[in-house]
Amino acid sequence: MSPSLFQATALNRRNRVRERAWRGVFLGMTLLLILPVALILGVLVVKGSPALSWEFFTTMPSNGMTAGGIFPALVGTLWLVFVALIASVPIGVAAAIYLSEYAKDNWLTRTINLAIINLAGVPSIVHALFGLGAFVLFFRFGTSILAASLTLAVMTLPVVIVSTRESLQAVPMAFREACWSMGATRWQTIRHVVLPNSLSGILTGVILEVSRTVGETAPIMFTGAAFFLPVLPESVFDQTMAMSLHLFVVSTQVPDVPEELPFGVALVLIGMVLVLNSVSIAFRMYLRGKKKW
Repeated sequence: MSPSLFQATALNRRNRVRERAWRGVFLGMTLLLILPVALILGVLVVKGSPALSWEFFTTMPSNGMTAGGIFPALVGTLWLVFVALIASVPIGVAAAIYLSEYAKDNWLTRTINLAIINLAGVPSIVHALFGLGAFVLFFRFGTSILAASLTLAVMTLPVVIVSTRESLQAVPMAFREACWSMGATRWQTIRHVVLPNSLSGILTGVILEVSRTVGETAPIMFTGAAFFLPVLPESVFDQTMAMSLHLFVVSTQVPDVPEELPFGVALVLIGMVLVLNSVSIAFRMYLRGKKKW
């Protein structure tokens, strides 16, 4: 057999050149996405790290918030995140289970799905006004952690519902059919087979919810976050400071703030998001590693 049969033709060479060119284009696009993030983090680290100290994390703001630390804002943010998770995750998962496993494909189901998609696109300031009218005034929770967290929960429900539903639908139908053939009920199949195999996808929605909850300002500004409150909350009916609002205040509303202070607050805020997300991602990877399919 002639060796020339195995030599690259002109068409093969052109295809390789085109493939390398497109790979370079996609690599360039990826770098363009990463570069702004790296620049932002670099600026925050350079300008914000001088403000970081043990006292910065553990003391109250002082001297009109131009000195002191961020301890009440840090604790208040954790309150808001965890109460919002407690309120939204069970409801979102339950709604996703109904839509994925029980609901029929009819006009009502399609209307619910459309409402969920539209809810995800509502601006945060509209959610803030809704929370003010519903939780602060109508339910009489007042400006409190509970009202702010419930507002955040309503705002992030679509993320939990959509990610959970997609994760449930990704479980092979053969798993369900095998359980049904053994005499298991629909709920027993969901509880013991479908949900355990979709936990990693559900955690994806939780991660996205945490990221959005930590950084939101408008929904909590009208419902529970305080401009300046150098005390720790004792219950969900108390007001609290929050990192996102504190960053807005020291950046725009307080005069004579040291230059490194707003950058330090922003650096800690991003660090909180990264830490919470890292814990969730690690748990998700652990669960994904236990899958048998």
